[in-house]
Amino acid sequence: MKNLLLAAAIGDICGVPYEFNDWKDYDGVDLFHPQNDYSDDTVCTFACAEALIEGKDVAERLKTRCLADPNRCYGIGFSNWLSKEGIAPAYNSWGNGSAMRASSAGFLAKSEEECVVLANKTAAPTHNHSEGFKGAAATALAIYYAMHGKDKEFIRENVLNKYYPKWKGEKYELFQPTYQFNETCMDTVPAALVCFLDSTDFVDCLKKTLSTGGDADTMAAISCPIAYAFYKEMPEELVELAKKKLSTPRAQWMLEINEKFDDICNLNI
Repeated sequence: MKNLLLAAAIGDICGVPYEFNDWKDYDGVDLFHPQNDYSDDTVCTFACAEALIEGKDVAERLKTRCLADPNRCYGIGFSNWLSKEGIAPAYNSWGNGSAMRASSAGFLAKSEEECVVLANKTAAPTHNHSEGFKGAAATALAIYYAMHGKDKEFIRENVLNKYYPKWKGEKYELFQPTYQFNETCMDTVPAALVCFLDSTDFVDCLKKTLSTGGDADTMAAISCPIAYAFYKEMPEELVELAKKKLSTPRAQWMLEINEKFDDICNLNI
């Protein structure tokens, strides 16, 4: 498989136009919307991946890469963390920022145990609340299981039901009509998982996620890597869209990390 990290970027890029408008129209989703662009979800995903594959400090990479690419809709808590001198202590966040940047852990891991360790590393610089760690681990494990051939019922039981038992038995058509914008791991990660579990392919997962009325770009940065790991394919036109959006001088480093990450993950297979 190629372009592993771009799965999260595609979710983010296609989700940006739908983030704050309570979008519920599945058929009306335009995956090539003129307002498509990458946001903090993509920058943080690639910064974490860079740290993991190059043996660098995750907090340092997050701060360096995000400060070099401002105005990407960083959250208030994260922005405050970025603004402080040196590497500031984590601020006990349970926001969904830990989950949206954790996909590299799921793709890289060689075991369940390593998957959780790597996911915790990506969360720890800022999201050191138990729910922050849980959101990162749940996202990474869903990717890890999907990459290693587990079916949806296994993922449902060992990720959704285990980490978010209140969502046990939940279906997309049941929660979607009344779902509202939320930025916590506790509400966005299980919703994103259900979008994947009830999908038929990568695009269906993406469109379902974007029409929940939730934190669209972040939820899609969570659900889309799981979908790619499971279905093993995503449309080439969406891959090219992501590459085009990341071809600017500030973002070019992410395309380089994308290729390096693929090479390392393919060696692990």
